[in-house]
Amino acid sequence: MNHSLTELELENLRHIIGGHGTIVNKLEAYAEQCSDPELKSMLQRDAQAARQSQQQLLTFLS
Repeated sequence: MNHSLTELELENLRHIIGGHGTIVNKLEAYAEQCSDPELKSMLQRDAQAARQSQQQLLTFLS
């Protein structure tokens, strides 16, 4: 079943996707500046998870 999104839903989805992009950028920046290997690894994993969520959400726009 194919459901069309309303303009408001599309706007909200774009906002959420943009928010995930911001999170990815911040986590990657924090990871670059981090000297603790364990924390750096955690930040990188979280950034990757946010990127994957962003990519999954983008599929709703196509």
